[in-house]
Amino acid sequence: MIRLHHCHQTRSMRSLWLLHELGVDFETVTHGFDKGLRSPEYLALNPAGRVPALELDGRTIWETGAITQVLCERFPGAGLGRATGDGERADWLIWVHFAETLSQHGAALTQQHIALYDDAMRSGIVMRLEARRLEKCYGAIEARLDGREYLLDSGFSAADISVGQAIYMTRHFTPVDGFERVAAWYARITDRPGFQASLPPAGADLLFDREFYPAWRG
Repeated sequence: MIRLHHCHQTRSMRSLWLLHELGVDFETVTHGFDKGLRSPEYLALNPAGRVPALELDGRTIWETGAITQVLCERFPGAGLGRATGDGERADWLIWVHFAETLSQHGAALTQQHIALYDDAMRSGIVMRLEARRLEKCYGAIEARLDGREYLLDSGFSAADISVGQAIYMTRHFTPVDGFERVAAWYARITDRPGFQASLPPAGADLLFDREFYPAWRG
């Protein structure tokens, strides 16, 4: 039994996309943006009170990087992981976990733009700094994609899923338009049925109420 605890437009979308790409049977429990993740029942699954939490064979795994590694090792036939001893193993791990670097800056901007509801609480300096940090991350991906269609020479993998989902989030604050290879790669991977299936359905309770949040100038 595989059950994913998920909130729309959060890091758990990374695990949801991966599950769709793996083509395995699973259940999804969708939570809202209320205090439900702080309930004793949910904290027994993920003590941080966050998503995702993945129930797998009688135990629970959290942290998207760990979930990605466990699922790819559990279902190697899908070809989305790179096994120990594979020449691309180190690169695969680097890019799977680089997604969290992007997500860290995206989370800071989400807090500034969305969680802090009053302009007096916000910091224009923090917003601009985090946006610039995202641009540096995009630059690193742009360089990696020079001569490649995907992050690994061997083709599409969970590394593309992890980084691609992070960019799905960060594009709300820092567009990729000025990074031609990143933009083309992002369009390519988000055209996949697995990504489309992981998007919030019509009428869902969303974290973002608009496509783009311009930098706050103070």
